[in-house]
Amino acid sequence: MSVAASDHKGSASQLAALTGFIRHLQSEKRHSPLTCEHYQRDLQRLVAWLADNGLNDWSELSAHDVRRYVARLSRDGLSGRSIARHLSSIRRFYQYLLREGLAIDNPALDIRAPKSGRRLPRVADVDQIGQLLDATPEDPLEIRDLAMFELMYSSGLRLAELAGADLSALDLKGPEIRVLGKGNKERVLPVGRKAVAALQQWLSCRRALVTEGEKALFVSQRGTRLSRRSIQSRLSRWGILHGADQRLHPHLLRHSFASHMLESSGDLRAVQELLGHADIATTQVYTHLDFQHLARVYDQSHPRARRRTTDRTGCEEEDHRAGQ
Repeated sequence: MSVAASDHKGSASQLAALTGFIRHLQSEKRHSPLTCEHYQRDLQRLVAWLADNGLNDWSELSAHDVRRYVARLSRDGLSGRSIARHLSSIRRFYQYLLREGLAIDNPALDIRAPKSGRRLPRVADVDQIGQLLDATPEDPLEIRDLAMFELMYSSGLRLAELAGADLSALDLKGPEIRVLGKGNKERVLPVGRKAVAALQQWLSCRRALVTEGEKALFVSQRGTRLSRRSIQSRLSRWGILHGADQRLHPHLLRHSFASHMLESSGDLRAVQELLGHADIATTQVYTHLDFQHLARVYDQSHPRARRRTTDRTGCEEEDHRAGQ
């Protein structure tokens, strides 16, 4: 059976402790709602697994059980990075349980996630992004969609940052936008010319949709803040309507922004600041993407790198498809 999050599994004491932990993160640690949501989702998945394996109390979980759980997650297809996040959630939760006297040790303390190859983010090329964003919107909701997608690509916003943006955070004279990123860290980002034009068009439509007192920059047809799920759905729809050759999702726009910025500027520190990465090692993944692009150009262009094929007469000819 696949490990799956469930609100209906687990003993009353298990669920009560989990609820207390989430409240602790919210009130004492002042974590963002999104961070608390991630912890809750990870730990509910563990609760479901414990119920399936007859473990009804947090104090019953052993290091051996945690290893079995890690193996289950791996069989379910989770990457090493995702499993590491789950283990981090469990360790943090057991620190809380120890403090509350609900456990006698931390069974995940010395458990490590299996290593997995570093997966490079997928990006769209500049021409494809241009084609998708040059499409003409046909109604107010599509005008809104185009403004959202232009802003994401222009400023490298995360999905949560876009959904959480307020009208007051946008300054079209700057032009710039103020966003709240991970760890409740605020940063101010430039907004490109094309995005400014799309936003101006959206703001003229927003007045007719928005409910009184709504602060959100992007609102739904009902006039309330647009949810993250709706943004994802609208971006996917936009890609299908306008002939994208891959599934469009918010992180694809962010990854494309980062890769294209780094390819043009070569300034890793600047890209780090724009993306809001606390650690430059997170940003360095885009240098690998840039190198892959350079390697393809090299393979296709350098006279000593191109592979040679033999034509029907037995003569060699250059294979210009090498590296494609």
